[in-house]
Amino acid sequence: MITTSYMNGHMTESDGRGGVEANQEEPQLWHREMAVDCPGDLGARTLPVRRSAQLERIRQHQEDRRRKEEEGRNRQELDLTASIRLKKLSQNPKVGIDNPTFDPIDGPGGPLGLPPNLGAPTLLELEELLMSLKQVQHCLSDGQSQEDVELVLQLVQKTDFQKAFNIHNAVAQHMNRPSPPFPHTDRAQGLAHEAVLLAHDCVAEQEMQLEPLTPDPCEALTQWGGETVKIVRMEKAMDIPLGATVRNDMDSVVISRIVKGGAAERSGLLHEGDEVLEINGVEIRGKDVNEVFDILAEMHGTLTFILIPSSQNKPPPIKETVVHVKAHFDYDPSDDPYVPCRELGLCFQKGDILHIISQDDPNWWQAYRDGDEDNQPLAGLVPGKSFQQQREAMKQTIEEDKEPEKSGKLWCAKKNKKKRKKLLYNVKQNDDNDSEEILTYEEMALYHQPANRKRPIALIGPPNCGQNDLRQRLLSSQPDRFGGAVPHTTRNRRDVEVSGRDYHFVSRQAFDMDATAGKFIESGEFEKNLYGTSTDSVRQLINMGKICLLCLHTQSLKTLRSSDLKPYIIFIAPPSQERLRALLTKESKNPKPEELRDIIEKAREMEQNFGHLFDAAIVNTDQDKAYQELLRLINKLDTEPQWVPSSWLR
Repeated sequence: MITTSYMNGHMTESDGRGGVEANQEEPQLWHREMAVDCPGDLGARTLPVRRSAQLERIRQHQEDRRRKEEEGRNRQELDLTASIRLKKLSQNPKVGIDNPTFDPIDGPGGPLGLPPNLGAPTLLELEELLMSLKQVQHCLSDGQSQEDVELVLQLVQKTDFQKAFNIHNAVAQHMNRPSPPFPHTDRAQGLAHEAVLLAHDCVAEQEMQLEPLTPDPCEALTQWGGETVKIVRMEKAMDIPLGATVRNDMDSVVISRIVKGGAAERSGLLHEGDEVLEINGVEIRGKDVNEVFDILAEMHGTLTFILIPSSQNKPPPIKETVVHVKAHFDYDPSDDPYVPCRELGLCFQKGDILHIISQDDPNWWQAYRDGDEDNQPLAGLVPGKSFQQQREAMKQTIEEDKEPEKSGKLWCAKKNKKKRKKLLYNVKQNDDNDSEEILTYEEMALYHQPANRKRPIALIGPPNCGQNDLRQRLLSSQPDRFGGAVPHTTRNRRDVEVSGRDYHFVSRQAFDMDATAGKFIESGEFEKNLYGTSTDSVRQLINMGKICLLCLHTQSLKTLRSSDLKPYIIFIAPPSQERLRALLTKESKNPKPEELRDIIEKAREMEQNFGHLFDAAIVNTDQDKAYQELLRLINKLDTEPQWVPSSWLR
């Protein structure tokens, strides 16, 4: 029997005589890593946020958004260039589509084209004077004034006047120049010469000092106790962690991982696999990793390491490209028994944007959460995509093996199902199926919609949550800006209906052909007639410069996102059960308690199964507030770039 264990974050196999059983609740993890200089608040930062329901996170997110919106209203000016996402977009101008409407207006002299010396008077050129006089002449209505301006024009065009005008400009320009300082004594030149020589001698004396104030990082090889060792000297500031993890290998203390953002990574002198013998004269060999942690926590300034270099021949480091991904699952390192260093584990939730800066270890990537780069001194550890898929596949396989025993299914059914599941979750052989069954990460990029091609807005939510009312309110209030896609149908046209305006009336055969070709975002049958919304209808509205508003079922989202329409999907979630009852009562509805529970449960299932496809969420506690929040999100698409799947931009 082959069982798999995750020792130190790496998958190993055994023949059943040793290792970890697949159903063991808490495996014994040897060779765990310890962050020797982890910031004190890093562990607190990654503590999980416990919630009683999936939708609680949406409500909290909504409250944060509302608070930020109210703070923004108190500002008198809106600086579009201060947007964090616009700054990120400017760092990579090839990503997405730039909207020229929001380019910073910088002139040759500075922002908004202001001259460098704002206080100096502007000198008028002769051509500008003539042009201004002609414009004034055209603006005057009475003939006498026009004749007066004509006389001035004749004067300006004379040669004598133009020479005098040029002399005036030259004198004015000279007068505006700053006057040179006047010496107070006759010995000023000699004193200035002596001061220059004195300054030169002081600078030369400082540069000739043998020991610099701040020692540069350096390393040297030497013999120590009969072994070839490496002596490394580096500077560690109070606010910059060392950024290295160590593990015990028998009596040795070995550097296990170099973390991005720390002093070790910046110096480039410490490497994975180096054995630490001494630090600032303190012997390290034979000590536990917890003791090493305590020792280094008290050390700052110049650190001198005595190391046995790693025997592993690693390729020269290459500059890694930052990969931006959207998390499709929740992760809490405090609940993960396989994370190699729990202190460095990065907590995140479904929908968070992660910036992956290192994939040296394929099982444990190093990443920052979007927006936390300035507050997060060290990169955090997150499960690699392949590693996460494999262990989730194992969990599902184990659950599938246990399920027949509980439900009393036939053993033959268990055998066949087990075989099918194992084939389905073979990552290397069936990666396409895995990407559908096991959600991990999706690569993202910043995209700024152009002014003439608006993204369609898809509203998703359970029945009686108000998404249809919100859509209709937008269509009625701003018909020139918003529109609805004209649906297709196979029913007969009524006398008052116009083909292409109310419906696209087609035959059943043509409808079936379009459905087979995948042209419909969603379709269905009602009273023996087929209805559907096609991607061509949405695209036609976008080409008119309007924003297409859609109310869809969750099953249609994958079809919509696989098109070239780049939709923005907003989840309309219900409020609490009591608030939902009050809202429906206003609409002359009298729902039963079980109906209210069904709506909330349906929303929970939608968020759990399709939440990774949502771009935003609105909890509809009040129709007016929900409408304003929806309008704010739509307006933000014009002013800020948004994260979209990178496959949309290829």
